[in-house]
Amino acid sequence: MAQQAYMTETDNGGSGPDRRGNRFRRLLGRLAAGWRGDPRIWRRGIVTAVIAVLLALVMLLHAQIPNAIGNLGSLTETFLPWIGVLVPLLVLVALVRKSATALIAVVLPAVVWLNLFGGLLSDKTSPGGDLTIATHNVNADNTDPSGTARDVAASGADVVALEELTASAVPVYEKALRSTYKYHSVQGTVGLWSKYPLTGVKAVDIKLGWTRAMRAAVSTPSGEIAVYVAHLPSVRVKLEAGFTARQRDKSADALGEAIADEKLPRSVLLGDLNGTMNDRALNAVTSQMRSTQGAAGTGFGFSWPASFPMARIDQILVKGIEPVTSWTLPETGSDHLPVAARVKVDTTAS
Repeated sequence: MAQQAYMTETDNGGSGPDRRGNRFRRLLGRLAAGWRGDPRIWRRGIVTAVIAVLLALVMLLHAQIPNAIGNLGSLTETFLPWIGVLVPLLVLVALVRKSATALIAVVLPAVVWLNLFGGLLSDKTSPGGDLTIATHNVNADNTDPSGTARDVAASGADVVALEELTASAVPVYEKALRSTYKYHSVQGTVGLWSKYPLTGVKAVDIKLGWTRAMRAAVSTPSGEIAVYVAHLPSVRVKLEAGFTARQRDKSADALGEAIADEKLPRSVLLGDLNGTMNDRALNAVTSQMRSTQGAAGTGFGFSWPASFPMARIDQILVKGIEPVTSWTLPETGSDHLPVAARVKVDTTAS
């Protein structure tokens, strides 16, 4: 009887993973049978195939999309990773349409996307490092600056940069951070708090008419580094004007010049750059520094908007310093997420 019961269960397709596997194979078999002998599988889905090819071309040739009209190139590059969301949708459409042509075409944008961004999906963190740094656009309308300061300090960062500081909120941040950070300086709407001495503190002119960038030398136990804090002008997406970023682009060029003139061999840039690492408008900066997120992070590290992050516009960039790990911190009272990184300042030690 036991043997008979076993045979009956097997004849019914088994149970658990085996049964699910058999059902999946039967489903694929039915799909293949439905497509075989139907010459329309090559004629259907042409529009879907064309869209797939266009998406692949946009990703491959994004640097060639002109900025002359509404900064369309920069707008595309800001949200470039999100093009990948369309790939599974196109696969679904191709399956529904029973189009072999569309399915083959969708492979192209999938491969291009993986080539551009697949490396960000792997964990590139490593142990070690001798300095933890963090940056946060605290939002001028933040209703809990004291709580935001405590949250950032709780990250364990040795050096913290804050942007979008208001005159009324500065004393609150100074009081909340005083016990953790012995040294600090505020220049205009940006500030730097450090556990280590600061020297050579000065405002950096990024062609705005008021101060939104600064530079200081931080004397860490592993050596002196130049730390830049910057909050580049905001950008807007308007139907009549497109992606308005002219002032941001001008400030980025000025910031890049300041960093290029830096005498110290090791430097860090912390701040809200209102642009992603893909945005060509930031080339003056990104061509000479590298992102800690891209080099040592996990995932895209999107930081804005905090409620549903869609872009990494808050950056930690380094030169002459080795990134070890990078991450985003939990949401505070700001519309941005804080970002942090651990780096190796003494790159001669191993």
